[in-house]
Amino acid sequence: MECWVPLFQIFLNSPCPETEASLWLQQPFNQPGATAISTSSFLSLLTRPTEITITGSPSPSHTKRVVWIQTLPNAVQARILTFLLYDCRRFCETDLCQLAETMLKESKELDFWVKRAAHQLLDVVSSSAHERLSCLNLDSEEEKMEDEFRSLPDWLKDDINDIDLMLPWLPISQKQFNLAMQFKSCGEYDDHMTEFEEDRREIVDEFIEVADQEVINEVDEYLNAKVEEMAVRLKVPLLYLQSTAKAVELAGGIRQLCKGGSQSLAILGIIEPWRVDDETAAVLVSNLLDGNEDELGWPSHVLCSVILPKLLVLKEPASRVLLTATVEYSKVHQRAAEYALLLPLILRMDGINSPICDVITRIVRESLHRGHVSAFCQKLLSDEDDLKKFICLPCHQCLIGNKLVWTESLFNLMQNILNHNIHLTQDSVDRLVQHAWESADRFSKSLKFGNFLLCFVTKCSPMLKSQKSLLTEATQHTNSLVTKSVLSKLSSL
Repeated sequence: MECWVPLFQIFLNSPCPETEASLWLQQPFNQPGATAISTSSFLSLLTRPTEITITGSPSPSHTKRVVWIQTLPNAVQARILTFLLYDCRRFCETDLCQLAETMLKESKELDFWVKRAAHQLLDVVSSSAHERLSCLNLDSEEEKMEDEFRSLPDWLKDDINDIDLMLPWLPISQKQFNLAMQFKSCGEYDDHMTEFEEDRREIVDEFIEVADQEVINEVDEYLNAKVEEMAVRLKVPLLYLQSTAKAVELAGGIRQLCKGGSQSLAILGIIEPWRVDDETAAVLVSNLLDGNEDELGWPSHVLCSVILPKLLVLKEPASRVLLTATVEYSKVHQRAAEYALLLPLILRMDGINSPICDVITRIVRESLHRGHVSAFCQKLLSDEDDLKKFICLPCHQCLIGNKLVWTESLFNLMQNILNHNIHLTQDSVDRLVQHAWESADRFSKSLKFGNFLLCFVTKCSPMLKSQKSLLTEATQHTNSLVTKSVLSKLSSL
């Protein structure tokens, strides 16, 4: 316990505990494999069962069993949970989810900020695929799911090459996956299947649904003729609305027609709700929701069909009514905003411009938790294209790429994010330095690029020491009003 005292002092006293705690964990553990052990033992300490005595009147004193983190002051609990979210890649996701779920079981007794931090942690680290698999009731298979923190070392992997599991954490083998794809390609099943085959088909279908949820952009093109006809009937009056009451009524009709979600993107592609004016769009997004839907389902479909197409072609500042509706919607549906709005906007084929940058900045500042934004930036700056999955209608995919296009406005967006006190991870900082170095010649006279460099060096100075020479070289290729200021700050690192 004594070895963790300096870390808890950081959580108690530091004005920026997330970055300092992350750096502290890196200091004493410099041997291969030591980081995983330290983070695991830290989580073990936080989740250690502890009994506390509760006294009060008129009820008699009694003991209560809690996890150890709940014995700490509320402010320290909230800071620890925020740190776990900020540095979640270094921890086991399963353990983080269990910690957040354990604390939220007694949400009525939690402090507001502790509850909010636990919710944010659970939202960001929990995987939608894992949530869907849990409903398959395959308990014996779930026990076999292997986390990256407990995976075999490289020198042992050769001994398991004969195993036919395609992905060891999914309850499906390579043969089952091939069978699933055969079913999907032919589009129909044998009517004379045995009961066993029908049960297997249900499991395979559900796996395909999970996979499609990750692929995200696939749409069922084959609509029932009656459904298609009803969608066309809704399209015409939507473009000629005369009152808010009529817009609310049509929103109810769209919601009812898309109920179930399996073909909602195809239906919305026919209705084309993005063609309405901004006032009507604001009414639609506030009236299309019904109940607690899956974030990557209907809420995402609403965003990508009503708001996203308007913002993708934005060339002037967004109207106040559209921006307000978007910000309020994103506050409630943060994961939907990430996948159906922020990612496709930033991956815009031509890069973002100044009006789009202003919209994204407003959403980041007012709608998303800072830990969520940090995780989002890490995903965005990653070199792995598989992490940049997004949701959009097929007709708008031509406007969106899979690589970042570095414009002045994108560097300005990164500056706005840093000014919002978003703490980037070390790998995100390293990649940002690389992009700045590659773009220095192109934006040598750009004041926006120079201001980004100045903000970057100021906000991330403790994490730039290893990249000092590369960033200095990039700055020396610029010639703006702030070039000397950036070089001065770099020389003092």
